[in-house]
Amino acid sequence: MPDCVLIIHGLGGSGPGHWQSWLAQRLAHAGVHVAYPQLPDPDAPLLSAWRAALMAELEALPAPPVVAAHSLGSVLWLHATAEAQERLAERVLLVAPPSETASFDAIAEFLPAPFAPAGLDRAAGETRLVCGTDDPYCPEGAHVAYAEPLSLPCDVITGGAHLNVDAGYGAWPAVERWVLEGTAPLTGREAG
Repeated sequence: MPDCVLIIHGLGGSGPGHWQSWLAQRLAHAGVHVAYPQLPDPDAPLLSAWRAALMAELEALPAPPVVAAHSLGSVLWLHATAEAQERLAERVLLVAPPSETASFDAIAEFLPAPFAPAGLDRAAGETRLVCGTDDPYCPEGAHVAYAEPLSLPCDVITGGAHLNVDAGYGAWPAVERWVLEGTAPLTGREAG
């Protein structure tokens, strides 16, 4: 079981029915130290403000966390770790990052994401990606846009779309197991 977990939301935050909110509650109930910050201006994010908030959260944690990032939070992690010189996290799960292909004004400043495999390797012991096959925010597929160029292990969920509430991802036991135990892969439609 990890000492602490950092959950990073995407554009607009993650509401009460989202798998990230469900995960935060489950982990807290299990006695895990959970950091689930509301990033500044979630509907109109600025990369510099989000990056500063993320780094402040990381510095405040008692140990390198397990990180679970969704959507724009995944892209934020790539920016924050591009030039990392030290270990920032134990393990990282990047879920459904958006791509330039589906970019829109609210996230344009974040894209393209930096591709810095060396920074990712220094920042975490393991970084894994999970994505849906038909994500409208990454039409070419995150396995193509991110996992391949970054040489990341990747789990692709057929019909998973953006892996959010709209796609049926409220309770998501496979992610909970990954956070607690490092168990992979995260395939299949194991959503609640």
